[in-house]
Amino acid sequence: MFGKKEKLMSESNTDRKIPRHVAIIMDGNNRWAKKRLLGGVSGHKAGVKAVRTTVEHCARSGVKVLTLYAFSSENWARPQEEVNALMDLFLMALKREVKKLASNNIRLRIIGDTTAFNKSIQKSIKEAEALTKENDGMTLAIAANYGGHWDITQAMQKLAKKVQQGALSPEDITDAHITDEIMLGDLPPPDLCIRTAGEQRISNFLLWQMAYTEFYFTPEYWPDFNKESLFKAFDSFSGRIRRFGRTDEQLQKENP
Repeated sequence: MFGKKEKLMSESNTDRKIPRHVAIIMDGNNRWAKKRLLGGVSGHKAGVKAVRTTVEHCARSGVKVLTLYAFSSENWARPQEEVNALMDLFLMALKREVKKLASNNIRLRIIGDTTAFNKSIQKSIKEAEALTKENDGMTLAIAANYGGHWDITQAMQKLAKKVQQGALSPEDITDAHITDEIMLGDLPPPDLCIRTAGEQRISNFLLWQMAYTEFYFTPEYWPDFNKESLFKAFDSFSGRIRRFGRTDEQLQKENP
């Protein structure tokens, strides 16, 4: 993932503002393959290279969290052949890439309802997370069988149990309580969300977490997304003014 015998070296640019947390909707694998008269599975295989490139250069640039939307809860509705191929790719990636992540101080987390996966994938997920859990470099979160509605629902269920047990009163529930139960609630929320392939929607991805996220849409299909594509997104982010409800005058006083 990081080249032969190559250590993670910084690629920081003093003129480029690097987001702490980058979320990516990796779209366009099928269209990439169709354009080349290839089967849909070929697009997903080609997309793995873009994942490697993105993980590497996010880590080198100082990104703290990278979350990739790999398989949504709605993707089960795709043709069975494609779903089977995606599961095989997921399992292969878990087994092949995790040692590279571990050796480069990257922590892996899988978010989503993993109980829907077969036992082999569930076992590989646990092993991969265990191998990297002590790493304190970039966190790589893979959203697999994930949906924003599911995420909020499971958080509500956990809070409802606390109310039922008398540990929490309904009127005392705040957004902080919800954040505590939501996926990745212990990490900074996404600063930048990138979506490839020209679509301009978030498709049930990190709905709670992306309340103040900046968005960057590119027409490139995911397999074509490379280092230059990533830095274009970072440059776009660098030019954004993030007010979080405040005025320009307030921001100027806080950052003279």
